[in-house]
Amino acid sequence: MAADSSKPSVLIFGGLNTCSRALASFLFPADGPLVSFLRIVDKYSVHPATTYIGPDFSKLLERSEVEYRQANLTVAAAIQSAFIPPEGRSAFDYVFDYTGEVRNDRSELIQINNTFAVARILGLEAVKHNVKAYVRVHHPFYETSSKHAASEKDDVKPVETMGIWWHESLRQLASIENLNLVVLRVGFVYGPYTDFGNVISAMTVASVYGYLKKPMKFMWSPGKNPTNTVHVDDVAGGAWACANWISGKGRKAADELAGVPILFHNDKSKVSEVEGMLPHDAKPVAPLFNLVDDSNTTLLSTGKTVSSFFGTTFEFFNVIEAAVFKFMDDLEDINEHHVEGWIEMLTTSDPPITNTPISAYMDKYTLEKHVVGLDNTKIKEIVGYKLIHAEFNHENIKEIVDKWKEQKLWPNVAAA
Repeated sequence: MAADSSKPSVLIFGGLNTCSRALASFLFPADGPLVSFLRIVDKYSVHPATTYIGPDFSKLLERSEVEYRQANLTVAAAIQSAFIPPEGRSAFDYVFDYTGEVRNDRSELIQINNTFAVARILGLEAVKHNVKAYVRVHHPFYETSSKHAASEKDDVKPVETMGIWWHESLRQLASIENLNLVVLRVGFVYGPYTDFGNVISAMTVASVYGYLKKPMKFMWSPGKNPTNTVHVDDVAGGAWACANWISGKGRKAADELAGVPILFHNDKSKVSEVEGMLPHDAKPVAPLFNLVDDSNTTLLSTGKTVSSFFGTTFEFFNVIEAAVFKFMDDLEDINEHHVEGWIEMLTTSDPPITNTPISAYMDKYTLEKHVVGLDNTKIKEIVGYKLIHAEFNHENIKEIVDKWKEQKLWPNVAAA
């Protein structure tokens, strides 16, 4: 079949374990593909799958216009090769960069190699191929004010080693001349087949306490700190809208309309140690858009929403209990009750579930206090993006759980 040259050819890098599968599905709606060709490149195998990929993505890979390529993205030659289109296909128009290490327990060296260095190689290679749009999807590894939603102009602080090097990647990409870059900074992601992030952890733990007929408790009372959410379909839709937006304008015009300085938040000594790192006083500018839903979700509202769906309540530990948990180093002790409850739910499910990508284990990052409040006005006004899922509610949770159950990956149990 001849390629449709009126539609862009697309490259997606990384994110198979986070959000890129949703973008791939978004590009192939029921009424016809939005792209002429799609290549997805990541470190995972899909045959056999070495990470969870879901039924929709598996079907997508059967299409003639879709190619999956397993590659080590820390190797420049692998990225260079990925930019070469198949014979008979046009050069790639849009690049979506979902790369970056999302595990908070990784060392700084891994964050530098797997997040910063990969983004740098990708950006430099994209310029060589004159791509019309380069969209970098950035997770909420920041701490914002608890008093007001942060706009794109606010200088928010990246949190911990992971956040620092994700932020440094933005500075690097922003500094690349003639790169048609848009940065999409998203909230806490949730949605069907998304086994990554704080929201699915909260849902899983809430289901356990609903099953046990006990209240779900958290330690950060009163819990009114913002933890803004976004549906994975909107991460896909927003990324696509940003690509279309900049492809018709180019970087200079995009900077004039939506550019903000990406300021330094790192150790100055790293500048001389890490290849390609910008001077600490450099202030590269890039178009940046926040993308969250309209729920204005907080720890308290999210906790109440997920716990009420599973038939329980959301409460906070008292001062003494919370103090004990905050000083506990052993995550196993903190996780003991809900992990055991989840295992019981899996084994007593009808039918029993022996393997699932969903875990009730909450790692250190998930248990920590997060303050992420983002203003989504700019992407609506400048890009014209309209949210697909404006609220985080029971309907969204039901869709997620129902689809997990269809795959026999979520326990089918009554309360204990």
